[in-house]
Amino acid sequence: MNTNDVTAVIVTFKSEHKIFSCLDSIPSDIKVIIVENSDDANFKKSVESYRKNVECFLLKFNYGYAFANNYGLKKTNTKFALILNPDVRLFNNTIENFILAASKRKDFWLIGPNQNFNNNKINVDEEIYQTKDIKGYAMFLNLDKFDNKFFDDNFFLYFEEIDLCKQIRIKGGSIFVDKKINLEHDGGNSVKINSLHELEKNRNWHWMWSTFYFHKKYKGFLVAFFVIFPKFISIMLKLIYFMFMQEKKKKEIYICRLSGIFNALLGRKSWYRPKLN
Repeated sequence: MNTNDVTAVIVTFKSEHKIFSCLDSIPSDIKVIIVENSDDANFKKSVESYRKNVECFLLKFNYGYAFANNYGLKKTNTKFALILNPDVRLFNNTIENFILAASKRKDFWLIGPNQNFNNNKINVDEEIYQTKDIKGYAMFLNLDKFDNKFFDDNFFLYFEEIDLCKQIRIKGGSIFVDKKINLEHDGGNSVKINSLHELEKNRNWHWMWSTFYFHKKYKGFLVAFFVIFPKFISIMLKLIYFMFMQEKKKKEIYICRLSGIFNALLGRKSWYRPKLN
């Protein structure tokens, strides 16, 4: 195993302020596939001219994290893929440690870095320990295990990696975290648009939609309904309050939450996108 066995896949959308420092941290002998959720030809030109090892694909439309990662993963021809968010920066030994972990756990499906803290650890005293899920900002995939079936691209935002990890567990696959693998992740800072309020509306809509869809997918409509119902009551009470207080922005946030719930209940796709200037 060596760096020629690895392709980095990075999904971007309005990420010019982060992508170049991410690219700087990736060794030059590793191929990088960037999937941009827009038709920004200037972005494609800038990243491909910045590093010779970069190939950028434009999707023309914002399809989201899951669809775009699926697209990029299907373009890889290496044994392993490293999914990265654009606000991640690797250390000098990060790739080397991912490859070393893969050589020690040859049956793995996913390996995550040390920052993937969660409450689902198994054999936590080991340097490379098994876990139920990892976070999506840095995921090392053994592509031979997946048969070109990765994320559920019905998810636009939230639950994508949780769903992927659940599918792996259902199939009897193994997910690991290596304590020696370290990197930097800014978190929640990959997209730069003029209106943070629009971004918050988008996040709230999809949080509700994805919550219902995930539970419906695995436990059925009725269970999903009972999961979402307390949130619906809370949203309605807060919406009435913010309408009374004439707090326009907070009112719009809760209208988006409500819309996400209703669209999920009606079986509609996750269509909401932020309005960009």
